[in-house]
Amino acid sequence: MSDSNKDMNQKPVTTRTVESKASDTASAARAGARRSARAANGAVQTAAKGAEAGRQAVVTASEQVAATAKTAWTVVAHRRLVAAGVGAGLTALSAASYAVGRRAGRHTHGPLTRLTGGRI
Repeated sequence: MSDSNKDMNQKPVTTRTVESKASDTASAARAGARRSARAANGAVQTAAKGAEAGRQAVVTASEQVAATAKTAWTVVAHRRLVAAGVGAGLTALSAASYAVGRRAGRHTHGPLTRLTGGRI
């Protein structure tokens, strides 16, 4: 067999080079598409997490507002009891401070003075 017969079965060098470059380009394009898909998927997941965090913040804020409104309504509904409690507390405080002041103002007497009722 001569060299010319071998050359007939083999592709030319330029054709193999073009085919390998095309294959490399296709592989690079597929890899780039995969990376782009992963990046897009990550962006979608990040956006979903952000939306969920925002929703949770709104729910928490609305629960706090509802609790505050309920407390305020309870105070308004029971304003007579609240006023009576405050009045009773002030009365008790005044009576206690008066009693403590009276006790502090008394002088101590000895046993003989107490026995005679302060005449001696």
